[in-house]
Amino acid sequence: MTIPTHQASADKPHVGLFVTCLVDLMRPVIGFATVDLIEKSGCRVSVPEMQTCCGQPAFNSGDRAGTKRLARQVIAAFDEFDYVVAPSGSCAGMLKAHYGELFADEPGMSDTVKSFCDKTFELVSFLVDIRGMTEVAAEFRGKVTYHDSCAGLRELGIQAQPRALLKSVAGLEISEMQDPDVCCGFGGTFCVKYGDISNAIVEKKTANIDASGAEVLLAGDLGCLMNMAGKLSREGRSVEVRHVSEVLAGMTDGPAIGAKRT
Repeated sequence: MTIPTHQASADKPHVGLFVTCLVDLMRPVIGFATVDLIEKSGCRVSVPEMQTCCGQPAFNSGDRAGTKRLARQVIAAFDEFDYVVAPSGSCAGMLKAHYGELFADEPGMSDTVKSFCDKTFELVSFLVDIRGMTEVAAEFRGKVTYHDSCAGLRELGIQAQPRALLKSVAGLEISEMQDPDVCCGFGGTFCVKYGDISNAIVEKKTANIDASGAEVLLAGDLGCLMNMAGKLSREGRSVEVRHVSEVLAGMTDGPAIGAKRT
């Protein structure tokens, strides 16, 4: 992902955007929406070109050596920034909650890793908890339901923050589904290793989404959203799927996640 050079005042906090692999390759609009929201919170944003995967797939698969190689590059890429922000509770959880564990056997890295973890945040948590944002100027007409992604909720405590900002969106109505905090079945490599179980889990999730009466499904993790969008499509359910940043930034003119392009 490439964004225009930002000319904001250098005295503003400087945020390094951790784009995430899925956003970069599959849904760049989330990256642009993220930049817009961070700038509106009073920060300047840059995207370091040397960033790469956070290492979560390798970490979850037991490849600690491979994960460390990726993590060292990420930490170095974001060294100059005041904050590191990712539009993903999953990736932010890996960066913030697991890098310390990853380098626990290297005392010489402890200060560097702690400094990195302390300045790393998921997007909506950063906007609300760090920058004090209480409302956005966006408009979105329709009824939405929100899925609490596992990593964001359980590792980072993200639950009230997105709902607080969504309530400020003009025309938007939140209709909570049953069990919004239950896994969608994605789980990164889990859905590949245990496809039948994953499918059974997401089937229950899409039934709850449909029962909520919402026209739009929102969440803060693209992996979860792609998983649910795929199942909704296969079931023939007409629910639009978007990342929460798209609605908060008012960038909803393009196709929804999983929508067929014409």
